[in-house]
Amino acid sequence: MSILVTGSAGHLGEALMRTFRAQGTPAIGVDIKHSEYTDRVGNIADRDFVKAAMRGIRTVIHTATLHKPHVATHTKQDFVDTNITGTLNLLEEAVGSGVSSFVFTSTTSTFGAAMNPAKGAPAAWITEEVVPQPKNIYSVTKLAAESLCELFHRKTRLPVLILRTSRFFPEDDDNAETRRLYNTPNVQALELLYRRVDIADAVSAHLLAMEKAGTIGFGKYIISATTPFTQAHLAQLHTDAPAVIRSLYRESESLFTAHGWKFFPEMDRVYVNERARRELGWAPVYDFAHVLRCLREDTDFRSPLAVQVGSKGYHDEQFDEGPFPVE
Repeated sequence: MSILVTGSAGHLGEALMRTFRAQGTPAIGVDIKHSEYTDRVGNIADRDFVKAAMRGIRTVIHTATLHKPHVATHTKQDFVDTNITGTLNLLEEAVGSGVSSFVFTSTTSTFGAAMNPAKGAPAAWITEEVVPQPKNIYSVTKLAAESLCELFHRKTRLPVLILRTSRFFPEDDDNAETRRLYNTPNVQALELLYRRVDIADAVSAHLLAMEKAGTIGFGKYIISATTPFTQAHLAQLHTDAPAVIRSLYRESESLFTAHGWKFFPEMDRVYVNERARRELGWAPVYDFAHVLRCLREDTDFRSPLAVQVGSKGYHDEQFDEGPFPVE
């Protein structure tokens, strides 16, 4: 029996396949694109392809998706086909094949407008209890796919865990002003305070979810680096984030200055991973304290796995206005 990894040509899918191969764990990678880590090329919206891929599978890790970078380049129907129909096909064939557990990679983007407080309001404290307010077809279809997962668990008792991952892509930020003011490592180091996870930690969360799905049955978890912030910091974070960071990490400003980095003036949200740490036993390693240690030692704060997977982009073409078109 083997593990099926969808999206094996993507960042997370490849990272999972690299990890399974290094462990000697049987795993089959499927993707619409050819890659070194893709064993079967096909579209998960094709029910026959999914049915054939599911033979001999005991666990499904479903990372394949159209992402936010595709919103401006793909139709809404494309998103429905991949993110909803593809997930439905996988769930139905998983049940039909007697799969023992299903791990679905979702996204913190499902929270949508709930993550954007009004000017003068405190930063948003994002836990699993926050009600999603999707803002685009990406978050709408990912939320619909989550609902399908929950439905299948209720109707068939298929163990399903949903991991709402925060940013782990290595590409430049899609915001032109952010790209102008900050270099990419600076941005991604700061994001580990509140809205990013290293891909190695994302992989470890998926492995734990795969292991514990049978016992838990159903659950949704935010997968993001452990924040040092508390709810007491939220008001000041949205008006003077540097002051909060300095209060928690006294040498952070000197280390940033030595590397030509600077702080964001404000932060609008904080992702809280407490439930994943408590229920999955997840212990993410790559946080802001790790970043500062690496700055002291002048080493790369990314995990070796993140470096190995590298940057893939989301399109076959290059765009002059940024890493991808913004809707």
